[in-house]
Amino acid sequence: MSQSLTNFADLLRSAKKSAVHLELRDVYSVENEDEGFRAWRAGNRLDPTDRSSWWRPWLDLVQEVTANGVSVKRARIISEPLSEYIRYEHSFTFTNVAGGEEVRWLPRRRASDLLLPGNDFWLFDGRIVQFNIFDGDGRWVHTDQNDDPSVARFCATAFDAVWERAIPHEVYSPAE
Repeated sequence: MSQSLTNFADLLRSAKKSAVHLELRDVYSVENEDEGFRAWRAGNRLDPTDRSSWWRPWLDLVQEVTANGVSVKRARIISEPLSEYIRYEHSFTFTNVAGGEEVRWLPRRRASDLLLPGNDFWLFDGRIVQFNIFDGDGRWVHTDQNDDPSVARFCATAFDAVWERAIPHEVYSPAE
């Protein structure tokens, strides 16, 4: 990559028009490493009326970026019935939406004929891709940034295809 922005917040802040995120996994960490997941399993839920308890500093960053006119979209391809971890994510996604993200869910069975990359990614302004690499247990390993126009086009096409089929968060009701 010719100009690497290694800090994710700086990369997101550098977006002028759009930042889109495609998530492909059903688990993103093992339960012993995710404090929020452990609390959720114990019955704790985020209070929609208590914004100070939400996912910070992420939501502050999204609010900052969207206030500057950047569209932030997240699409999740998920297996049904949902994994316990995805049920956890669904339970707090209202905070992402309140922060300014548009979020959609695509049941995996509806994605079988789509051409998708092998890893989750963020695409900034349709030109810089950041792939998020995870191990088999869902632990983040590292990121790979790429500004090759053909890779960016592939990711944009994949995201658009998923987005078109996916169900808005406000409408999606998880199958148990």
